[in-house]
Amino acid sequence: MFRTGPRNLITDVAGLRVGNAADARLKSGVTALLCDEPAVAGVQVLGGAPGTRETDLLEPQNSIEAIHAVVLSGGSAFGLDAASGVQAALRERNIGVEVGGFRVPIVPAAILFDLRNGGDKDWGRYPPYRELGYEAAQAAAADFALGTAGAGTGALTPGLKGGLGSASLLLESGVTIGALAAVNPTGSVTVGRTRHFWAAPFEIGDEFGGLGYPSPMPEDARRILLKFRDRKFTGKDSDRQAETGGNTTIAVIATDAVLSKAAAKRLAISAHDGFVRAIWPTHTPADGDLVFALATGRSGIALSADDAIDLYAAAGATMARAISRGVHAATPADGDLFPVWSSRQ
Repeated sequence: MFRTGPRNLITDVAGLRVGNAADARLKSGVTALLCDEPAVAGVQVLGGAPGTRETDLLEPQNSIEAIHAVVLSGGSAFGLDAASGVQAALRERNIGVEVGGFRVPIVPAAILFDLRNGGDKDWGRYPPYRELGYEAAQAAAADFALGTAGAGTGALTPGLKGGLGSASLLLESGVTIGALAAVNPTGSVTVGRTRHFWAAPFEIGDEFGGLGYPSPMPEDARRILLKFRDRKFTGKDSDRQAETGGNTTIAVIATDAVLSKAAAKRLAISAHDGFVRAIWPTHTPADGDLVFALATGRSGIALSADDAIDLYAAAGATMARAISRGVHAATPADGDLFPVWSSRQ
C-alpha cells in the first residue's frame, strides 16, 4: 500500500521548510526551500534552455558537500536575483559555510520563463525578485500553498494554468521522499484536451482528481500540444519563437535517507522520470527542465541496494504526482491567459 506523509508535501521530509512569495500584478513569484541543517545535494539538468545559479558546485567531484537552501523562481534570468534575497535572510541568521571568518550561505537556484503571461513586468530599473526571495525565506514553514503560489504563480501549460505542486511518499525502508515542482512546461500534463492527467497511474487517492486514464483514449492523445500553437500571431517569426520559448519545469526531490553526493545526483536523475510520466513532451530544447536533489539524513538510514532501487523508483512517481498536483491546484486570477484545470469540462 502506498502512503503519503501527513501533509503530502515535501516538508514531510524531516529538516525542510518551504516559503512562498508572489506579486499578483506581476503574475510571478518565488519559492524558497530552507534546510534546518545543511543537506547533501545534487542536480540534473535535462532541458535545453536552463537558467541556474550555483549548480556546478553540486556535481559530485566538487568540494561543497552540503547546501542551506534551494530557490525556484519565476522571472526568467531576472529571477536569479531571488537567491540573493534568500541568501541575505540566511546571513542574518548566521547560517552558511565558514570561509576565512565569514559565513557564506550556499543557495542554488533555478528559474522558469513567465514573462509573457499577462502580468505587468514594468518593474523599473531593478526586478523585484531579490525582495520576493527574502520574503519567501521569511515565510518558510512546514505548511505552504500549492497551485497559484510562489514560483508557480505565473506558470502556464498548454491550454491550462500551471502551478506549484508537491507530494510525498513513505517507503517500506522507513525513509520518506518528497517532491516540489514549479510547473511551466512546453508539453501538456493532461491527455489531449481532457481532464485526465498523464500521471494517473501514480495517483494516491484523488489527490489530483482521481479520474484515471480516459477510456477510450481521445483522438488527440498523441497530438503534441504547445502553449501558443493555436493562438494568433502577428506573422513575424521572431514573435512565434518568443511565444513558444517561454517554458520550463523546475523541481526539487528530497529524502531523509543518508546519501552521498553521488547518490544525490542519481536521485535527481531518477526524478526526471517523473517529468516523462507527467508531461508530454518534456525535456525539449525550449524547456530548462531541472531537478535539485536533497538528502537531509534525518532518518539515519543508509539504504541497501534493493532499498535504493525503491527510492529511485519512488523519486519518479512522487515527482509525477507533484507536477500534476501543481496544475490541479491552480486558481484563477484577473488577466489570466489560460483557464485553470478545475474549470475544464
